[in-house]
Amino acid sequence: MNLDLTDDEAAALLGELDALIDGDRYFLSERIKTLKAIRAKIRPEPVREPLPPPPKQYAPPRATAKQRRRAGR
Repeated sequence: MNLDLTDDEAAALLGELDALIDGDRYFLSERIKTLKAIRAKIRPEPVREPLPPPPKQYAPPRATAKQRRRAGR
């Protein structure tokens, strides 16, 4: 099935879907998941770029046993 909706009709439908989804108490129910899938078909989410990897954390070298013995004098 293909719906040929005008921009005004699509905006009205999306507004109603948003109101139903946002106002529902059970946001993880199958009904809401179905409504979200319908909304995604009408207005797909923009593709997001993946985040860059976090910078490497460099730790100072750990003291060896010999260094700890020398420090305890």
